[in-house]
Amino acid sequence: MSYKLKTKSATKKRIKKTGGGYKRKSANRRHLLTSKSTKRKRHLRGTSLVNASDVAAVNRMLNN
Repeated sequence: MSYKLKTKSATKKRIKKTGGGYKRKSANRRHLLTSKSTKRKRHLRGTSLVNASDVAAVNRMLNN
């Protein structure tokens, strides 16, 4: 008898599946922002795709 696998709740909240892979937000934008340069904060805006080397781990966490 096989058991259902549970999805990692933290991963489910942070990563979305798209046609090109997995979309994620950038880290280091929560606090202590006054010491970071405007350019650094600007480049941390928006989303990016999960690196190809991490896709297998994300698949395991999301049971895909």
